[in-house]
Amino acid sequence: MRGEKAVLCCVAFFCLWTSTSGLLSAKGVNYEVQALMGIKSFLIDPHEVLNNWDETSVDPCSWALITCSDGLVTGLGAPSQNLSGTLAPSIGNLTNLQLVLLQNNNISGHIPSEIGKLPKLHTLDLSNNFFVGSIPSSVSNLRSLKYLRLNNNSLSGAIPPSLTNMSQLAFLDLSYNNLSGPVPSFHAKTFNIVGNSRICATGAEQDCFGTAPMPLSFAVNTTQSSKPPPRTSKSRKFALAFGSSLGCICLLILGFGFLLWWRQRHNQQIFFDVNEQQREEVCLGNLKRFHFKELQSATHNFSSKNLVGKGGFGNVYKGYLPDGSVVAVKRLKDGNAIGGEIQFQTEVEMISLAVHRNLLRLIGFCMTPTERLLVYPYMSNGSVASRLKAKPALDWGTRKRIALGAARGLLYLHEQCDPKIIHRDVKAANILLDDDCEAVVGDFGLAKLLDHQDSHVTTAVRGTVGHIAPEYLSTGQSSEKTDVFGFGILLLELISGLRALEFGKSANQKGAMLDWVKKIHQEKKLEMLVDKDMKNNYDRIELEEMVQVALLCTQYLPSHRPKMSEVVRMLEGDGLAEKWAASQRAEATRSRANEFSSSERYSDLTDDSSLLVQAMELSGPR
Repeated sequence: MRGEKAVLCCVAFFCLWTSTSGLLSAKGVNYEVQALMGIKSFLIDPHEVLNNWDETSVDPCSWALITCSDGLVTGLGAPSQNLSGTLAPSIGNLTNLQLVLLQNNNISGHIPSEIGKLPKLHTLDLSNNFFVGSIPSSVSNLRSLKYLRLNNNSLSGAIPPSLTNMSQLAFLDLSYNNLSGPVPSFHAKTFNIVGNSRICATGAEQDCFGTAPMPLSFAVNTTQSSKPPPRTSKSRKFALAFGSSLGCICLLILGFGFLLWWRQRHNQQIFFDVNEQQREEVCLGNLKRFHFKELQSATHNFSSKNLVGKGGFGNVYKGYLPDGSVVAVKRLKDGNAIGGEIQFQTEVEMISLAVHRNLLRLIGFCMTPTERLLVYPYMSNGSVASRLKAKPALDWGTRKRIALGAARGLLYLHEQCDPKIIHRDVKAANILLDDDCEAVVGDFGLAKLLDHQDSHVTTAVRGTVGHIAPEYLSTGQSSEKTDVFGFGILLLELISGLRALEFGKSANQKGAMLDWVKKIHQEKKLEMLVDKDMKNNYDRIELEEMVQVALLCTQYLPSHRPKMSEVVRMLEGDGLAEKWAASQRAEATRSRANEFSSSERYSDLTDDSSLLVQAMELSGPR
């Protein structure tokens, strides 16, 4: 008997070892921890943002600036952290990396050739640092790379011809370095190489060491012919001198006139399009780039009569374009603080690629030295929040369809969009309704647009009280499960017609809405939760199911909440019974002596003393 037990123990130990050995070094240390500690040792961290990186950790997924999926490190994002030092070769050991964002730091030295050992990497941004040396040819091994920014460094040498083999590359920025030689024919639909004075511009064999064609966005400087000019007659010389003098006089008059005009218009706050001053072409697909004056005219100078919405990121105005189309113009707050021109255009382009019937489509944008504006189709039925307060009341079928549409939109952002986008402010006011009352998730791109500049501030929370997941409220750390929590609250708002902070008001339960919802669910009094304007015109079984989905989505621990793909299946009638039964079994076996219930703990974080009567938006980065 003892022998059998010993054999079973050995088998169990062997299975455990084989399941984890892929992540463990010979000394039993997680190789991703080793690689990240190697990166930390090469960097100088004046703000101590890497302070919680601990070489004794079993798992680095809880570390700051690290993103994980299925327990593997998939993202290293440390933009604008004032980091210096060099980039360690050990980055090549993080073979599951998909995203590396180290822009706007002071990192120097060579780009390690080991960076070419990251087969899953699709985004690499090392811009605005002090990297020197040549671009390693091993970068061409990154077959999944779609987005590469190395601009504003001190890189030198020729552009590796092997970069032309990167068929997946969609965006490439090598501007403002010291690169030389010919320009290969890139597959990237958008690329920028301005600011490299030694880049070959002629395509001539003796100058370029090759005959690669020049891109349209690159200014070609023609060389002077070595052949001496032919002799001209005295009359031609006189004519040329007279013409030159006359031309100079005309230019002086025009310049003086332009100066007077500019001084006259200066006090009228005319905004000039940055792209008209810097003709650096960046392809933006089907997006339209609007002039500020166009949108100013469309919204009647952003009249308060055209104001249709206010939010933490800016105001939304209804506008009428000359072709008769009706649009919504979002005028972002602090427009001059949302990064540089190229960064903003790149982010807008990436967001425009997120296309789904349940996501708000971006029509175009406008950018001036002081303004950032986004243009969307106008949603005639407004937001879910406003429609729930309007008459006639939404019927039960429409509310179900809105819930399913919003869930599908979030599913696309989380699991089908590359790179994935976390909304961070899922609520009824951000779910819009088209002419057919189909749900359209709005504002999903703003988190992405405004993240890079302030992403190092992890404790400032953006969102609306009552919709914020407890872990986001207490730690500032968000994930897809943060959106799942907000979606659960959205379901309760659809059912009740109330805002989050109005839940349980009649029962003196305001501020502890999940306690109240859970209590009436246990007491089988769900009719207390239903919007009175529906007048009992709803399906009792479907109501029970939707409340169960909402309670599953709003569990205290993020790991207990379902993914949006599971939420969509449950709303479609697949798998809810099993998921709910498993949740109830887990709750029944949980020790109340050692752990508060999920609703009690959430109530502590949203105590009435910290809330206003109406939902308010908290400041800070998304």
